[in-house]
Amino acid sequence: MIEVEVKAKISSFEEIEQKLDEIGATKTKKEFQEDIYFNSPVVDFAQTDEALRIRTTKENDNTNIFITYKGPKIDSASKTRKEIEMGIEDSVKCADIFEEIGFKKVRTIRKNRQYYEYENFEISLDDIEGLDPYMEIEVALEDGQDYSEAQNEIFELFEKLGITDGFERTSYLELLENLYK
Repeated sequence: MIEVEVKAKISSFEEIEQKLDEIGATKTKKEFQEDIYFNSPVVDFAQTDEALRIRTTKENDNTNIFITYKGPKIDSASKTRKEIEMGIEDSVKCADIFEEIGFKKVRTIRKNRQYYEYENFEISLDDIEGLDPYMEIEVALEDGQDYSEAQNEIFELFEKLGITDGFERTSYLELLENLYK
């Protein structure tokens, strides 16, 4: 799968929620996410622009755990990249396996995320520990599909919501790492 994603710093969740309501976006769920990021013993993911994480999500009484690999970004305007995700049962055992084969924990990121749907877009409002508020808009494409049209549509949706700057291509991990250097 190719994930076409653009994020922007926003000033207020309430302002964006109102604009999302005005355009007819549907609030779908709210969840807490904890992401544990790892670095490879073979290559430095910060240099290759890749990511490996274990994500635990909690929504009401439901908990889900996933391993996600994100490949390097494939364009200069967004965070378009290959993404592979798989559900697992135990984040602690998975982290132990990763560490036993040489992967190193880099950082744990915690956030509350409110999801919206609008047309074929998934929109999230992210309250990340240690960062300002952000909004992400993304769409998933099959491998081989042209992502440039989807990318343009995402930027058009941002503009429709009154957001024309504050775009960020770096991940939340990179943003936090840069803050605490």
